[in-house]
Amino acid sequence: QVQLVESGGGLVQAGGSLRLSCAASGRTFSIYSMGWFRQAPGKEREFVAVINWSGGITSYADSLKGRFTISRDNAKNTVYLQMNSLKPEDTAVYYCALKTVVTRTWDYWGQGTQVTVSS
Repeated sequence: QVQLVESGGGLVQAGGSLRLSCAASGRTFSIYSMGWFRQAPGKEREFVAVINWSGGITSYADSLKGRFTISRDNAKNTVYLQMNSLKPEDTAVYYCALKTVVTRTWDYWGQGTQVTVSS
């Protein structure tokens, strides 16, 4: 089993920045990749970014490229999401997720952290 705990959400003005963190614990040796998703009120959960745990290869939602950056600290089993030039439409609950080397599916999810961008 793996546990994920997110932190770093909050209220920020449009144009500001936030950095989210997600710490994994438990069977962390089985991490294949970690990623971020978000869900705005009344909308479906959407993919934000993913990072491969061994090679560090990243992928982003097209609409977020250039503003959001995903990174990892393998020693701390932590993934980060740096969000710059935030817009009100970025307001959502942000979830951390993890794929294991066994299933390579999003089997583990954090509890979510609220990000609110005011105009």
